[in-house]
Amino acid sequence: MPVEVAKVVLGSVTDASGLARALDEGRFAADEVVAVIGKTEGNGGVNDFTRILADGAFRDVLVARGTRSPEEVAQVPMVWSGGTDGVLTPHATVFARTGGDGGGGSDPRLAIGIALSETILPEDIGRPAMVEKVAEGVRRAMADAGITDPAEVHYVQTKTPLLTMDTINDARARGHDVATDEPLDSMNLSNGTTALGIGVALGEIAMPAADQIGRDVGLYSSVASCSSGVELDRAQIVVVGNAAGAGGRYRIGHAVMRDALDVDGIYDAIRSAGLDLPDRPRAADLGDRLVNVFLKCEADPRAVLRGRRQVALDDSDVHHHRHLKAAVGGVAAAAVGDPAVFVSVAALHQGPSGGGPVAAIVAVA
Repeated sequence: MPVEVAKVVLGSVTDASGLARALDEGRFAADEVVAVIGKTEGNGGVNDFTRILADGAFRDVLVARGTRSPEEVAQVPMVWSGGTDGVLTPHATVFARTGGDGGGGSDPRLAIGIALSETILPEDIGRPAMVEKVAEGVRRAMADAGITDPAEVHYVQTKTPLLTMDTINDARARGHDVATDEPLDSMNLSNGTTALGIGVALGEIAMPAADQIGRDVGLYSSVASCSSGVELDRAQIVVVGNAAGAGGRYRIGHAVMRDALDVDGIYDAIRSAGLDLPDRPRAADLGDRLVNVFLKCEADPRAVLRGRRQVALDDSDVHHHRHLKAAVGGVAAAAVGDPAVFVSVAALHQGPSGGGPVAAIVAVA
């Protein structure tokens, strides 16, 4: 089934007018929207409620403009990553299965699959139980996308629960302990555990031992992009890849950034998607063919970047997540000539340590 993709800018935290315009233009119908992946302008932390506000605004439009009930629309995965530090622009990428005749054919085109995992309990976060639950959900999302070859999966975006004091106390009341007592630390741990589940499902890594989760940074997925928040208790899973016969006009590819300055990793992802670029590309070479790029990043735990000392990890005033999001956001925006790019932090087990995965969607037809 052909997939249509639209990137829309948010004029405010609750602005879903870009989605409404795409519907008015006939790019897709409200009932055809199957996933939304976006950036909001909050602090990106545990208490970032801009994610909830944007989520509600987009779901309200889908309910008002379609035939699905609020309960049905509530099942549509919407992964909101908070924090548009530096030059980043709040925006959303909307995915719709149009149901039209995309021409089929053997040339692989963009395919998308979605799934919800089993309930992830507070005591699961950071532990093998969460890895297994996520892996099972990823396999179901692959099947939903019609992708049989894991090598054709180029981007897996998830949103998972993190720990709050309420859920920590809930686990203790039931006789369980949790992997960390710090809610903010649990964000990175939830993301990393999820990434390992993605890697296991796609055959990138073997099932990790409990003591490797959050510690063995040599274990990672090159296609995982994981976010977490307080607004759900299961993993929302969006698998994006290419499938023969899917039809449509888009393709997706991926690569990795080896560090925060690795602009070549961004261009390699765009090439992987099917766009020819010169040896030394620049933004002007992309024309209007690039839909969006999706990046994960983190501060190198060695506090070194290309042999130079870094101080973000020592900053007590501004969290290192915000330093890196702003820096990598600037690199990505310059590379593609657009500040409306998806850049998310807390990249534990997502790409090489100090770097991160990059996915790119391009129009090829």
